[in-house]
Amino acid sequence: MKNKYWNAINNGIFGENPLFRMVLGTCPALAVTTAVDNAVWMGLMVIFVLTFSNIVISMMRKVIPDKIRIPSFVIIIATLVTVVDLFMKAYMPAMHATLGIFIPLIVVNCIILARAESFAYKNGVLVSACDGFGMGLGYMLALIIVAAVRELLGNGSFFGVDLLGANFPAAKVMVQAPGAFLTLGMILGIIKLITNRRKAA
Repeated sequence: MKNKYWNAINNGIFGENPLFRMVLGTCPALAVTTAVDNAVWMGLMVIFVLTFSNIVISMMRKVIPDKIRIPSFVIIIATLVTVVDLFMKAYMPAMHATLGIFIPLIVVNCIILARAESFAYKNGVLVSACDGFGMGLGYMLALIIVAAVRELLGNGSFFGVDLLGANFPAAKVMVQAPGAFLTLGMILGIIKLITNRRKAA
């Protein structure tokens, strides 16, 4: 029984990582990963919304009519996104301005709606909470990896701390749009290569 909950978390981090395995949520992933702190805060917001939307939808799955389940999911998710949007605006205005439109756009993040439809609507509360937390955590870790590569090569820093000195020839393209596609493509290629080698071994 205990493995069921751990497997739900582990699946979101490794087996079905939203960004690296299912290639979902790529728009915010490409837009906000110019710095690691942006990635961390976006990831924390996605964890909150995913976990609590899964909990609420799982609790209400027997009272939500099947024909209106998708609009119901969107209302629940939009309510939670409004909470984090107002919280960030009130207590972290600088980060709120940096992440901008990508905070309200969490409402239409396909990861969240997909987990509501494919998991939370069909499973119990606790395992749905674990699934939402694992998926959110996997997404946040993927954002941090992409952001770390882009920030290090583009600015020579990590988490805003200068690591490579003033003489480092920063590749500014890495913190621009082409750098986002290049970084994500390279990481997906490396993962595919490792996966194929493991299958062949």
